[in-house]
Amino acid sequence: MGGENKVYSYDEISLHSTAKDCWIVINAKIYDVTNFFDDHPGGADVLLEAAGKDASEEFEAVGHGSSARLMLDEYYVAEVDPSNKPIPKSAPLPVSVPVSVKGTSSSSTIVKFLLFFFPLIILGFAISIRLYTSANSKPTH
Repeated sequence: MGGENKVYSYDEISLHSTAKDCWIVINAKIYDVTNFFDDHPGGADVLLEAAGKDASEEFEAVGHGSSARLMLDEYYVAEVDPSNKPIPKSAPLPVSVPVSVKGTSSSSTIVKFLLFFFPLIILGFAISIRLYTSANSKPTH
């Protein structure tokens, strides 16, 4: 293990976010995974995405086994300053979908028309069949 008495803030950890100097945080412990890029089963890109940040959720979500957890000891650097909050992960940008575009309202109108009248047409057809079959099945004297 590395320096057991060292403590770093997230600001300091975020400085180690390149392919030549890559630190990640997992469960409040800092690991230098720079030399693990070539061996990581998920590829170097996965590590670079987590570089300089808390990757605890991602690490747990993938379901790393006990061998992966044991390997962490080899890359241990220090602890995260417990009084320090992690840098918030950026939220994905919302995708906007235009509600209506000029010139495309005719297809929307057709769909609305069909959604309203199609069930009525089926209902009318069912009632017609019922009336026809009941009129033809009456016994004549």
